[in-house]
Amino acid sequence: MMALWPLLHFTFLGFSITWPLVHGQGFQETAAVWPSLFNVSLPQKAQESIQIPNNGSAPLLVDVQVFVSNVFNVDILQYTMSSMLLLKLSWLDTRLAWNTSAHPRHAVTLPWDSLWTPRLTILEALWVDWRDQSPQVRVDQDGHVKLNLALTTETNCNFELLHFPRDHSNCSLSFYALSNTAMELQFQTHAVNEIVSVKREYVVYDLKAQVPPQQLVPCFRVKMSLKNTALKSIIALLVPAEALLLADVCGGLLPLRAIERIGYKVTLLLGYLVFHSSLVQALPSSSSCNPLLIYYFTILLLLLFLSTMETVLLARSSLGAKSSPSPAPRGEQQEHGNPGPHPEESPRGVKGSQRSWPETADRIFFLVYVVGVLCSQFIFAGIWMWAACKSGPAPGEAAPHGRRPRP
Repeated sequence: MMALWPLLHFTFLGFSITWPLVHGQGFQETAAVWPSLFNVSLPQKAQESIQIPNNGSAPLLVDVQVFVSNVFNVDILQYTMSSMLLLKLSWLDTRLAWNTSAHPRHAVTLPWDSLWTPRLTILEALWVDWRDQSPQVRVDQDGHVKLNLALTTETNCNFELLHFPRDHSNCSLSFYALSNTAMELQFQTHAVNEIVSVKREYVVYDLKAQVPPQQLVPCFRVKMSLKNTALKSIIALLVPAEALLLADVCGGLLPLRAIERIGYKVTLLLGYLVFHSSLVQALPSSSSCNPLLIYYFTILLLLLFLSTMETVLLARSSLGAKSSPSPAPRGEQQEHGNPGPHPEESPRGVKGSQRSWPETADRIFFLVYVVGVLCSQFIFAGIWMWAACKSGPAPGEAAPHGRRPRP
């Protein structure tokens, strides 16, 4: 009661003294400049209220409820994501309890920097925007303290993109209280998914909050499981690639001696090269577990290149065979020598003489190519279903002691 009385005194007076705040870039850098008169007149027990409450041999238990309201700007190329959260923290500080018979108020609201509150830092954050730079703390008559913190942050996330665009990833937000030790402070966490909008590329299908064991610094971790809806990537990547491959197969039905076939094949190859160059920029790359689509589109490029080269080489051979002397005159002489062939054998012999060896090789290549394309599709589908890849541990976690300091 003696510790809270100076704070209650200023609360009941309506805070007639204005305390200027020095704002930094974030909530962690906000500092209060107290009037010197207040520091002189403040009793020692009130000064102690700014220190962490002493819970005896056990650490102070802080209950944390994490409400995730939005996840947006998921960038798989930069491996970042943005999220909006609300943290509701509560703990018991018996030094701030008072007797309601003497002071009839059941709760008071105080500035966050007038008493002890946990100072949180997000390990994966690139930047954090605390929505309220000077949040208010509610203190109940029995000493229960409640603090609400709303924030927007952009964090790193190790996306697992092997099965992109049907990928599933787990992103973590680790909150650390760096000003305290695990012997002084302990968190108890709960997570609530309040995302109501599903009109986005990545959706959060699972949300968990946990306290990692054996940590030197008190912390809690929020784990969000993201799923790619894949509609945009399928329309932009898979459909054009399959259409080009089907067009290339259909191009094999054109006559080998047709001039349009070479132009058709070369146009398809050049178009796919342009598509592949833009595809490389659209797909993410990683030191491990690259997307399977990168290998798939590279195989398609090799198939188109092989088909185009076959058309060019056999068409050139076909033109050479057409311009060379034909053994037909000797056949004609044989026909003149035998003026009475059977009517059934004459068309059959003419038909056989019309197909040259380049055309026969082209037919065989076409059948083999169609079988190869179909087999490649089935093989890739099997690899897609059964392939698994787990990224290696981060350099800090792969060290002999992990993040723990060496003894």
